[in-house]
Amino acid sequence: MGLLARAESGFMRLHAALYIHSDGRVGRRMIGVPTLLLRTTGRRSGLPRTVALVYAEDGNRYVMVASNHGWDRPPAWFVNLQAQPRVNVQVGRVHVDGVASVVTSDDPHYSRLWSLMNAANHDRYDGYQSKTSRPIPLVVVSPS
Repeated sequence: MGLLARAESGFMRLHAALYIHSDGRVGRRMIGVPTLLLRTTGRRSGLPRTVALVYAEDGNRYVMVASNHGWDRPPAWFVNLQAQPRVNVQVGRVHVDGVASVVTSDDPHYSRLWSLMNAANHDRYDGYQSKTSRPIPLVVVSPS
C-alpha cells in the first residue's frame, strides 16, 4: 500500500471513529459527501465491524458502492455482508436495521443506481472503475 493509500485509509478510520463516538453528530457530511455508518458482522470473527461509506437514498433504501478505491479486490465490508446480509445503517443519529443485497452490472437497475452514487460522490466512482477490471458492484440495504 502506497503512502497516499495509507493516508486515505487512516483518514477514513478517523472519520468513522468521529462519527461513532459522536453518535452521528459529527461525520454525516464531514468529507463533503453524504456518509453513513455500515455495521456488518465479520465473516470469520463474528465480531461487529463498522465502516463509514458514501451513500445515496433510493426511496427508503440506502445504496453504496463496493469500490475499494478501484483496487482489484473488494472491500472487507462487502465480503462480510455477502456472508451475513443482516446489517445496520446509521445516518446521522438514526439507526436502521436492514438486509443488504448486491446489485451487479447485469441488473436492469444498475445503471440508474450507479449514476445516483457517482453523482453523490462527485463522479469519483467512474474513476475507480477505470482503475480495475473488476466489475464494481453496488449494495442496496432495505430496512427490515
